[in-house]
Amino acid sequence: MKMELERNGEGFSIDASSLGELLKVPPSRILAMMRGNEITSVCERGEGEHEGQYRLTFLYKGLRVQLTVDESGKVTRRSVIDLGDRPVAESRSAGLGR
Repeated sequence: MKMELERNGEGFSIDASSLGELLKVPPSRILAMMRGNEITSVCERGEGEHEGQYRLTFLYKGLRVQLTVDESGKVTRRSVIDLGDRPVAESRSAGLGR
């Protein structure tokens, strides 16, 4: 799936269809699930060697989706990890290159 996000001020917007496909939920439920904190997200800006890159992380149940995007919103890396019943812990790392 080729993805490009829309730049939205300091962050980015992703369409519900793309996020729904990654998180395995109906696109029509995405907004309500985000408002209800069932789906949470974090946007991190790269520093040093990762300047100009951003990492967007979406968490839902045992799924963690991470998208690395450039300044224009082009997705350069995508990671989807399904941890099953284990809770997803958001890791805080200094760099984007993992």
